Amino acid sequence: MRTLICGSLAFDSIMVFQDHFKHHILPDKIHMLNVSFLVPEMRREFGGCAGNIAYNLKLLGGEPVIMATVGDDFGAYADRLDGLGISREAIRQLPGSYTAQAFITTDLADNQITAFHPGAMNFSHQNDASTARGIGLGIVSPDGRDGMLNHCRQFHAAGIPFVFDPGQGMPLFSGDELLEMVGLADYVTLNDYEAELLQARTGLSLDALAVRVKCLVVTRGEAGSRLYVDGDVIEIAVVAAAQVLDPTGCGDAFRAGLLYGIAQQLDWETTGQLASVMGAIKIEQRGGQNHRPTREEIAGRLKDAFGKALD
Repeated sequence: MRTLICGSLAFDSIMVFQDHFKHHILPDKIHMLNVSFLVPEMRREFGGCAGNIAYNLKLLGGEPVIMATVGDDFGAYADRLDGLGISREAIRQLPGSYTAQAFITTDLADNQITAFHPGAMNFSHQNDASTARGIGLGIVSPDGRDGMLNHCRQFHAAGIPFVFDPGQGMPLFSGDELLEMVGLADYVTLNDYEAELLQARTGLSLDALAVRVKCLVVTRGEAGSRLYVDGDVIEIAVVAAAQVLDPTGCGDAFRAGLLYGIAQQLDWETTGQLASVMGAIKIEQRGGQNHRPTREEIAGRLKDAFGKALD
């Protein structure tokens, strides 16, 4: 099933400062802060929620189609997507802009200072989710504010089932807007912090929100995840990772597992378990798109962890 993934494509520049920020930032001088950090270690990663979700869905054998807005500097990412066999037909390049990018500096205590430039992502509303061809399922993940609203409305109007994944974009919306998007969606996925924020913004409990969709998913880190379905709660255990290197993109890998399970009409327990496996595989590698398991290896992890076969 062709799955339209609406969201950001971004470059992540990740730098490591070989000291602690606290040694160089004076608390009583914050009002006149002027610091410079030498970062001899740096790597540049392909990222963005749409890119990460599509990458993981492709690993599973799905058919991701990315819908995003990008800038003049997109060439290297375009080549990567072509090499992976991921469709670029719904990606719009906007002349005179940059692709979204994050500049992340981490110190030895894993504290981070991040600067994010949205660039072309701010124009995601110029894409229309209803115009993509042959789409059977969709997801609205973090993107430009107007784009997220429009894409939810467009999926619903076109009768295409979709997942609403507000993520770090949630603070952009009022409670009424969030309720509208939940009401338009067929599925909602959140992490535990986002779940608390959604309840605070809307004034509704998770149980009350869950009755508005077919399934509401809440990931809880090491505590696993919960799927709210038909008045019941399905508990999904976390999958043990061989090593915990980097959580960046774990949520996106998890969401790819959800999308695959929905597309293949797997039962909800198996869908959640597959999503948990994908998150564990991702956390074992640095970056959002550097893990390279075969589909057979993913199936093996699912079998070992939960005794389930990957259809």
